[in-house]
Amino acid sequence: MLLAAGRGSRLAPLTDTVPKCMVPIAGRPLLEHTVRWLATHGVTDLVINLHHLPEVVTDHFSDGGELGLRITYSAEQELQGTAGALRDAARVFPLDDPFFLWFGDNLSRCRLDRLWEAHRRVGGIATMALHERPDPTQSGIVSLDADDRITRFLEKPRPDQVFSHWVNAGILVLEPVILGALPTSGPADLGRDIFPALLAAGERLGGYRLSASEGLWWIDTPADLRAVQADVQEWDPLPRDAESL
Repeated sequence: MLLAAGRGSRLAPLTDTVPKCMVPIAGRPLLEHTVRWLATHGVTDLVINLHHLPEVVTDHFSDGGELGLRITYSAEQELQGTAGALRDAARVFPLDDPFFLWFGDNLSRCRLDRLWEAHRRVGGIATMALHERPDPTQSGIVSLDADDRITRFLEKPRPDQVFSHWVNAGILVLEPVILGALPTSGPADLGRDIFPALLAAGERLGGYRLSASEGLWWIDTPADLRAVQADVQEWDPLPRDAESL
């Protein structure tokens, strides 16, 4: 599942005419880089949630056939948050097996095969890709034990609350049982509402540390966008240390 409903108000006026997920990076919309990356890892079926200017996304990707994919769309009349989006997507697209969840406003070369291996090794309801971020106050931060189990999660901490610089990269493997932990209606957020509650209930969540070559780029602000466009001038289809996928 790709989360792609965000408006990106801090990127206005650019996002007045294009959704945040479709901002151009290295000659392609941001989301297309991710969709193509997923395809290289054998992903064949996608569900994408939409809200702001949805036709920009649907007109570009259509049913996914040109990329060898099958794409289903989950439209939100009102933003439902990351957990609400997942719940509503499950109503239009069956999530009966473990699945990947990717925040569509981030760019990464995350090795999904390695993330999946980490999920199988640690076990549990979810495994989260992690990125080390100097200023983690705009992210969800985690503590890990020696077995790469997440022991604590805090969404967007104040500076005095920071206990880690490992943050949620917005790329996860989830077991379908997590759908039972989501509210049946209304907005809800995975980081603020669901992950802390799962940990408090004793559920197992794993962490996978992204390597430097996998990377994570975000475009929350115009300064972020300029930095990404300068850093990712030509998108390398594989990480520099990758073996054949």
